[in-house]
Amino acid sequence: MTSRREFFKLSGAIAAATVSPATLAALPEIVSATTADTQLPLIPPSGRPYNPVVTLNGWTLPWRMKDGVKEFHLVAEPVVREIAPGMKAHLWGYNGQSPGPTIEVVEGDRVRIYVTNRLPEHTTIHWHGQRLPNGMDGIGGLTQPAIQPGKTFVYEFVARRPGTFMYHPHADEMTQMAMGMMGFWVTHPKGKHPLIDPVDRDFCFLLNAYDIEPGSAKPQINTMLDFNLWTWNSRAFPGIDSLNVRLNDRVRIRIGNLTMTNHPIHLHGVEFQVTGTDGGPVPKSARWPEVTTDIAVGQMRQVDFVANEEGDWAFHCHKSHHTMNAMGHGVPSMIGVDHSGLADRINKLIPDYMVMGDRGMADMAQMEMPLPDNTLPMMTGQGPFGSIEMGGMFSTLKVRRHQKPGDYSDPGWFAHPAGSQAHEVAGAVSAPLRAPQSASPLGKPGDVEVKVRKPVDHSGH
Repeated sequence: MTSRREFFKLSGAIAAATVSPATLAALPEIVSATTADTQLPLIPPSGRPYNPVVTLNGWTLPWRMKDGVKEFHLVAEPVVREIAPGMKAHLWGYNGQSPGPTIEVVEGDRVRIYVTNRLPEHTTIHWHGQRLPNGMDGIGGLTQPAIQPGKTFVYEFVARRPGTFMYHPHADEMTQMAMGMMGFWVTHPKGKHPLIDPVDRDFCFLLNAYDIEPGSAKPQINTMLDFNLWTWNSRAFPGIDSLNVRLNDRVRIRIGNLTMTNHPIHLHGVEFQVTGTDGGPVPKSARWPEVTTDIAVGQMRQVDFVANEEGDWAFHCHKSHHTMNAMGHGVPSMIGVDHSGLADRINKLIPDYMVMGDRGMADMAQMEMPLPDNTLPMMTGQGPFGSIEMGGMFSTLKVRRHQKPGDYSDPGWFAHPAGSQAHEVAGAVSAPLRAPQSASPLGKPGDVEVKVRKPVDHSGH
């Protein structure tokens, strides 16, 4: 994790090409980021205090206070995003990244967001889930003219209710959202709230997906369902950072879904409660313990739990294909197929041919067959005991008793106490006990269990 000093790159030159010097001087400075590391929470330097969030593999956008208004500057632009080490994608996003930076405000804040368009086509921004004047809703052609390339628009409204929200275009959505244009928004309560408990750690990220052909770097924007990269904040495992917490911390995780399908998000080791949606906090009478919550398209879910079990706990989408990287969906199953002698003969014609999938797909994690440039293995990521055999939407919740408050650094792999880990059984395993056949509820051996009778023809034939 890098420091904020190393992280931020102030680049007023980005806007200089599209905004006059006089106008540029009046706008908030542009802050951009290129690192894919999870950044430390941004402690509010001005305005009302709040407990900041940590954006998984992302960051929070700084602001300036002007005449009591919290001002932000977003730049819609082409970006390069590292999906995981070994692969970069050419996407569209905001302020150097996809997704764009998280915006954090406090209930009752008046916010002013300048949006500069550096895309090759027009755009807008919709503030998903916000209560605001209709003309600020960001629907191109309906509530505003589109923001043309090189132009800057301003949105201004009051953050009227606390909760978990997001922002994304409502202009050429099929292209712009498929290219990665989206971001997170958190409105913190202005004081003690009956339905929003204080937490020690507060994480957020967006679910998104891409169809990027092996060897290429640009998403296929016409894909409707058959995506090959399932990501959290445009990162695939092992590129997704772990969520590092202290034992007995009260933890909140906020998740938004901007893919084309639902995702049952599953957390190992603890039970949580869904405490909020993009509609607001959930009444306490409507909450129940869960370990998986399904998040539909366009929805937000906020879950709370106490991290009271030490360990490295898996955290992932429970759709098995969503914890894989680029896959060939049309490849037939080869399980049980006898390749004896066949591979040697094929190798004479195709030297790089390899037998795949005849014993299952786990061997794919150790494959040494060369991949096209800029392509991730289907299963990857090493743990302390070998390959984790995961990709896509997968990470870990790392709970440690010695993690200090406010320390988000990776503590490394968990050291299991003696006697607390599954292990191989030494020696021969005895044969399983089976019930005597004579004791079968179906009767004694030789008993007829079913008698078949032909229909009787009462006509005498």
